[in-house]
Amino acid sequence: MDSRYAIDNPDAILSPAFVLFTDLIDTNLTEMIRIAGSAGRLRPHCKTHKMREITALELARGIVKHKCATLAEAEMLATAGAKDIFLAYPIVGPNIGRVVRFLTAFPDVEFAVTADHPTPLAALGSAAAAAGKKIGVVLDLDVGMKRTGIQPGDAAFQIYQQIAKTPGVYPAGLHVYDGHNHQPEVAERRAAVRAIWNEVSPFRDRLRDAGLSVPRIIAGGTGTFPLFAELDDPALELSPGTIVLHDAGYTKMYPEMKFVPAAALLTRVISLPGPGRLATDLGYKAVASDPPAGQRLIFPDLPDARCVLQNEEHLVIETSRAADFSPGDVLLAIPWHICPTSALHQQAYIVTAGKLRDVWQVAARDRVLTI
Repeated sequence: MDSRYAIDNPDAILSPAFVLFTDLIDTNLTEMIRIAGSAGRLRPHCKTHKMREITALELARGIVKHKCATLAEAEMLATAGAKDIFLAYPIVGPNIGRVVRFLTAFPDVEFAVTADHPTPLAALGSAAAAAGKKIGVVLDLDVGMKRTGIQPGDAAFQIYQQIAKTPGVYPAGLHVYDGHNHQPEVAERRAAVRAIWNEVSPFRDRLRDAGLSVPRIIAGGTGTFPLFAELDDPALELSPGTIVLHDAGYTKMYPEMKFVPAAALLTRVISLPGPGRLATDLGYKAVASDPPAGQRLIFPDLPDARCVLQNEEHLVIETSRAADFSPGDVLLAIPWHICPTSALHQQAYIVTAGKLRDVWQVAARDRVLTI
């Protein structure tokens, strides 16, 4: 077994289990800050971990700006002590009222959300003004992903003007997420980032020339934040997410990045269903199933393992080492996609220096906490 994933007392862990290795989390935070150049340039996304304790580790390292995708994640960040929170998601329907309640519950938090359309923006401003509150609004720019946002140009300029003129809100900058950029070659990814910047930077300048405040540009994801970090602009905030825990998918996709999977799934052999086969308790209720079947996990100790059948509570693998195992034996698996995997678990077992030390709640896996 890789000594980094050693657990002295696995019998204390119920399976299937979500296990975090704090030594590796610390390694990843150190590398993230090194790439950024300073903790002050970072605004990491909490969607991967959803935990107060990891937020506290980031705060202790001087990472004071944070990003999230749900109001539950925003509340988790606030209760962990974060004072600068950006909710990178369009606010519509009943969530408008929840945003106002968040402002009331956490008056010392600098809070911002995104907008890309005039109608919900007007509704948000009206609700905030009626409650005597003001909330920052970051214009969500579509730079090629075509998921949310609006392309830089006249229509985007008009919405930013609306933000500046609407009571209850104020302009808080630009959001530039390029989750579509997965070029395996670093040079190609860098060229894509530069092309985005060459479009966004002049748009920012146009807004400023019109007398509008653009205090920040929140840019990048896990694969591109190192390339945005190469740009020298005081308004730039870097927003990686996955790398705090990392996973097998990004390890393969970006081999040049020196992050280490810090989360694993502990599973046990439950049956020996035939020659060369092991059945484990690692069904798809315990690991993200957005990767195709058979590609959701890797087993570091079984390099030839092939996942041949997965159901809700079962995973059957084929391996030349099947005869070495008995029911009850422990295996560790690294998820291919960690972010939705963490959301499947209520708690994480915490291992430090090979010993089980604690259990942390994956607090923001729920859509609603108290707000």
